[in-house]
Amino acid sequence: MSTYKKITDETGNFKRPDSSFRNWISSEPGAKFPPEKGRYHLYVSYACPWAHRTLIARKLKGLEDYISYSVVHWHMGEKGWPFPKPEDGQDGGSAPGENVVPDPLPGHEGNTHLRDLYFAAQPDYAGRFTVPVLFDKTLDTIVNNESSEILRMLGSAFDGQLAPEYAQVDLYPEALRADIDEAGKWTYDDINNGVYKSGFASTQEAYEKAVTVLFAALDRSEKHLASSKGPYWFGDSITETDIRMFVTMIRFDPVYVQHFKCNIRDIRSGYPHLHKWLRNLYWNHPAFRDTTNFVHIKRHYTRSHPQINPHQITPLGPVPDVLPVDEEVQAVQAAAAR
Repeated sequence: MSTYKKITDETGNFKRPDSSFRNWISSEPGAKFPPEKGRYHLYVSYACPWAHRTLIARKLKGLEDYISYSVVHWHMGEKGWPFPKPEDGQDGGSAPGENVVPDPLPGHEGNTHLRDLYFAAQPDYAGRFTVPVLFDKTLDTIVNNESSEILRMLGSAFDGQLAPEYAQVDLYPEALRADIDEAGKWTYDDINNGVYKSGFASTQEAYEKAVTVLFAALDRSEKHLASSKGPYWFGDSITETDIRMFVTMIRFDPVYVQHFKCNIRDIRSGYPHLHKWLRNLYWNHPAFRDTTNFVHIKRHYTRSHPQINPHQITPLGPVPDVLPVDEEVQAVQAAAAR
């Protein structure tokens, strides 16, 4: 049984439960979780957009030597996310990718699934076993499993220790905070979570309502980017909003169009400004490209949700997963030539 199977209400609408661990890394005197180099570890999935946020921020902020990370297997089954077996790892096995390894922390050798971390931190835990997990190696416990809060922490918690070129990377600049917060609300509700509301809806009515809202929000995004003065969501610098939107948009054509029935339009032929914005981030910024693993993304969605895809067939397209910056699909090329 997929861990998503029972989170629709009686009307067939998808409902995402809240995260459970909500502590913060803080420089305040006496803080339980101070910003110490090498103290923290991220457990992530390359498939999961919420976890992908934290990998992008980690790289943008130059935190590779400060926070280690490891990746679960893409297949989420009866017990949730499993840790890869040695034969599944980086040598081109069933889950290829950097740091796709069994639980690497000392004393965790017996862990077979992410859920083992949750039960060790809270024996009576009754929630979902989600990624990302920000873990404290010193206290051997979970700090936080809410992706938006981890993203915010990574954006500033270690600034006092970072080299200037990374400390000055401000993903939540004060002058834009109201705009970022406002964008975060509707893009989360209608796009980031909107694809799930569409894909996991269990009635026609719930699906049609969710997918209509989703594409209205995509239309709103396209209009916003068409009027933007810079290549990013809010102009000349990357912010949290770019990260939060990217992780959904990069999965849209390869997965959400077919698997979640989000097929009113695709990004590459239906949203020229979104498509340009997406490709700029992917091709011109290693933090976005290097943390995107299409093998994990496509296999996870198509082979972990038997209620949606019982035969676990993974479509080959679209080809390529991301178009080059200067190339368009034939329909767009033809329209531009008129």
